[in-house]
Amino acid sequence: MINKAELPPCPVETTLTLIGNKWKVLIIRDLLNGTKRFGELKKSVTGISQKVLTANLRDMEKNGLLTRKIFPEVPPKVEYTLSELGYSLSPILDVLAQWGTDFKQNIQ
Repeated sequence: MINKAELPPCPVETTLTLIGNKWKVLIIRDLLNGTKRFGELKKSVTGISQKVLTANLRDMEKNGLLTRKIFPEVPPKVEYTLSELGYSLSPILDVLAQWGTDFKQNIQ
């Protein structure tokens, strides 16, 4: 988990430190619907490379936003699930979705 001393004093900046790129927000969006395997996330997060997805998942796991479960089988099966902390971001994504919907309806 990220060290408290490393976090910026501004709470908005703190939130952006944890989810401040489009990939993390889209990963959270997809995991809000339940557990996903790596391949499922790769397909649903359009345009993300395997390397970038892996890096973002590792960072999100390190910061406690999701958990990774590895199954001892060949080929390896790995599942990602939002943690309680990750699920707590749901209202933020709901507001972003509503804002995006409103914006799309109001542009010409």
